[in-house]
Amino acid sequence: MIYEIEFLKALLLTISIETAVLFVLFKVFFKKIEISNLSLFLTGMITTFATLPYLWFIFPYFIHSKIWYHVFGEMFVTVVESIIIMAMLRIKYSMALLVSFICNVTSYGIGLMIHL
Repeated sequence: MIYEIEFLKALLLTISIETAVLFVLFKVFFKKIEISNLSLFLTGMITTFATLPYLWFIFPYFIHSKIWYHVFGEMFVTVVESIIIMAMLRIKYSMALLVSFICNVTSYGIGLMIHL
C-alpha cells in the first residue's frame, strides 16, 4: 500500500510540474501558437495519466537494472507523451518532442531534488 501512496504523490507532483511547464512554454516562449488554457491543462493531465502508471507498475517487471529502468523509462515516456502532445495541441511532431523532453527533464530533475 505504501508504494501506491507514493505513486499517487508522484502522479500529482508530475501533473503539477508538467502542466506548469506546458503553460510556461506556450504562454511565454511559444506565444505565437494559439492554444487554450483548457487544452494545456488537459494535455498535462492526460499525458501523465497515460504514461506514469506504466513507468511505476509495468516497467519494473521487465527492466531490473535501475539505470536502464530510468533510461528506457524516460525515453518511453518522452516519446509517448510527445505523440499525445502532438495530437492534442495540433503541433508538429518535432515541437511536440521538444516540449515533451523539456517537461520530462524538468519533472525528473525536480523529483531528484526532492528525493535527495
